[in-house]
Amino acid sequence: MPPPKSEWEKEMQFLEGEIRRLEAEFNMFFAGRLPRPPWETKARVAALVKRHDNSYIRNTADRFRFESLQSRYQKFIELCDRQLTNRELGRPMLGARRTSQEPTAQGAQGAQDPPGVTEAPQATDAPQAPQAPQVPQAPRSSERIVTIGRDAAEERVKLLYEELAAARKQVGEAPLEFERVAALVKAQVSKFADEGSNVAFRIAMKDGKVSLTVKAEKNGED
Repeated sequence: MPPPKSEWEKEMQFLEGEIRRLEAEFNMFFAGRLPRPPWETKARVAALVKRHDNSYIRNTADRFRFESLQSRYQKFIELCDRQLTNRELGRPMLGARRTSQEPTAQGAQGAQDPPGVTEAPQATDAPQAPQAPQVPQAPRSSERIVTIGRDAAEERVKLLYEELAAARKQVGEAPLEFERVAALVKAQVSKFADEGSNVAFRIAMKDGKVSLTVKAEKNGED
C-alpha cells in the first residue's frame, strides 16, 4: 500500500485497518479460537466511525470512501449480531450443518416415548461448533455501461466513479481517486468530440478482475 498523501488518507487507512482487525477477531471467536467476542475492538471502531460520521467531509471522493467503509462496518456488525443471537437461542449457526443421521435417531426415540411426553433435548442435539460468517462471493462475470455526453455532466461522472468503485470493492481492490476518474472522462470525451458522439464507459468484472473500456456511442445516454 502506498504511503498516505494527507492526514485524511492516514485516518481512512487507520479506520480500514481497525475494521479488518474487528472482522478477524470476530471470525476467530465464531471459529472457537477466542473465548469471548472482541467487545473492546468493536467499541473502538464504533467510536471512530461515529466521529467521522459527525464531521463535515467536503470532498466528494473522501466522503464516498468513508461511506464505503461505514457500510462495510455496519453490514458486518449486523451479521455478527445475528450470529450471536442464534448462538444464545441455541439455533443453528450460519454455515452449520446437521448430520443426516440426526432426524432418524430423533424419530426412533420419539416413537418409544409415551403420548404427551416430550424428552428434553440431548447434548448430541446441540448445534455444531460455530463457524465464521460467510461473505457472499461476487459474480464471476458482470458489466455496467455508463454513457457520458459531450458536456461531461458532473452527475454522470460521479455515477461512473461510484460504479467503478463498487466493482473494484467487490473484487477486493481500492477505489481510484475521483480526480483521476474525472481526468480520464475529460480526456476521452475530448477525444471523441469531433465525431459528435457520446462516450460509453464499460465496466466489466470477470474472474476477480475489473476492466474499463471506452467507445463512441451515438445512441444517447443510457
